[in-house]
Amino acid sequence: MLPRDSERNHRTGESESKTHEEPKSETKKLKNLSEYAQTLQLAWNGLLVLKNSCFPTSMHILEGDLGVINGLLKDHSSGGKLTQLKIAQRLRLDQPKLDEVTRRIKQGSPNGYAVLLATQSAPGGAGAEGTFPVVEPGLQRRLLRNLVSYLKQKQAAGVISLPVGGAKGRDSTGMLYAFPPCEFSQQYLQSALRTLGKLEEEHMVIVIVKDTA
Repeated sequence: MLPRDSERNHRTGESESKTHEEPKSETKKLKNLSEYAQTLQLAWNGLLVLKNSCFPTSMHILEGDLGVINGLLKDHSSGGKLTQLKIAQRLRLDQPKLDEVTRRIKQGSPNGYAVLLATQSAPGGAGAEGTFPVVEPGLQRRLLRNLVSYLKQKQAAGVISLPVGGAKGRDSTGMLYAFPPCEFSQQYLQSALRTLGKLEEEHMVIVIVKDTA
């Protein structure tokens, strides 16, 4: 009888120590979207460019295939990843246009698309290659939230044709869509919303789709 009792005591002691440890994870609660982004895989770090402004941006993968990003965001001259993406077009956030993007995502599933969370790059934050891109002369460095509010005001997503500079030979081509917070983009942030309760920080959801032949 005795050994069993001591075993039981040992067990209750164990479960007690576990409950004591739990509050620790509470203190690690993610406070904002930037912290949430850190839990995801970093896919790209660089400058989004619109007109004469550039916006240091980090993109973390929410779903889809990293290969699409690596393939379409390639810098042909250096062989590395592009460090700058210039928004040249806009897509109005009309339902038919959004349906078309959704259709392209479905067509590209499972490995012809990627959805990313774009947040403000930390100042002096190193890129995936370890260096932060140099801002070209004539470009003004601004916070990502300025780009977000511009797109919100225009009720549009930014659009970039990929690869930058046009396809060479047998390169795959595709499109990048940069969505400000809207109904369409929120569907990809449900787990962030569950984790954080609310998404107060300015952010964008980036959709990259490969053209299907």
